[in-house]
Amino acid sequence: MRDVYSKIQPRDVLAAMCCDLKAGGETIVFTNGVFDVLHAGHVEYLNFARAQGDLLIVGLNSDASVRRYKGEKRPINLQEDRSLLLASLEAVDYVTIFDEDEPKALLKALLPQILVKGADWEHLVVGREIVEENGGRIILAPFKDGCSSSSMIDRIIDVYR
Repeated sequence: MRDVYSKIQPRDVLAAMCCDLKAGGETIVFTNGVFDVLHAGHVEYLNFARAQGDLLIVGLNSDASVRRYKGEKRPINLQEDRSLLLASLEAVDYVTIFDEDEPKALLKALLPQILVKGADWEHLVVGREIVEENGGRIILAPFKDGCSSSSMIDRIIDVYR
């Protein structure tokens, strides 16, 4: 088994790798998110995403971008921990951290053939145009009801009130 730390790579390394792999006929799948408190919904989602191609790259929001998006109390888990947890999953081939509010620059660098987002994001698939303009497609993953990091955090708070 590959060292999990080797699965966490910077964007430029992955961009070069994607170029080579696509030239060899491999299908690159990309998804992104915060993945703050890892739960069963995330695992099912990532397994679904991985089944769509030959290689799954997960773009992980940096701590700073999570704070801008979710507020000063988030993330619960730091980006180093979140990236290690994701890299430990069999379905995930690579993880890369991005600091921008949206993964558009990352998508432009990687140009995956498939972008997977949860069906709950159908109304707003960030980067759709980048993927589709380069011959790729969007696949919506089924949403597992009742599974979200925010709802888990709320339940934990309720238990300890």
